[in-house]
Amino acid sequence: MGNEKTKVAGLSVFAAIFLTGFKLAVGLVTGSLGILSEALHSGLDLIAAVITYFSVRVSDTPADKRHNYGHGKIENFSAFIETILLLITCSWIVYEASNRLISGNTDIEVSIWSYIVISASIVIDITRSRALYRVAKKYNSQALEADALHFSTDIWSSSVVLVGLV
Repeated sequence: MGNEKTKVAGLSVFAAIFLTGFKLAVGLVTGSLGILSEALHSGLDLIAAVITYFSVRVSDTPADKRHNYGHGKIENFSAFIETILLLITCSWIVYEASNRLISGNTDIEVSIWSYIVISASIVIDITRSRALYRVAKKYNSQALEADALHFSTDIWSSSVVLVGLV
């Protein structure tokens, strides 16, 4: 049981590493706040994915003397941590957007890489949210289901950035 859950959570970690690096590089080259915001969001997604990976591994640990009913509640705690990380991301984006609106500093160089990184992000998030949701339902995993929902909403935010680039 735990092997499939751990595998899909691990793949989500690798996807987050790739997306964070790719978005950061393109965001720094283009100066796009949208892509830089996406890079920060992906960095926090990476932290959330790592937390989910470890919580899924721990939650499958059998009951012991200190945990008579097992370790399943760790998944709920990881979902709480993810919520805090998303609030931090949102705060940074609002701060940066406000600074750019007030200062008028909005020099953005849109290139083909801007479109490639956001399109890749959408495809990867669709793929991993479906995989996470499938395994979450199969094993009734709240942590994987929260991740699946989280990455499905990331599809919308990436789509908004894509529209902004156009």
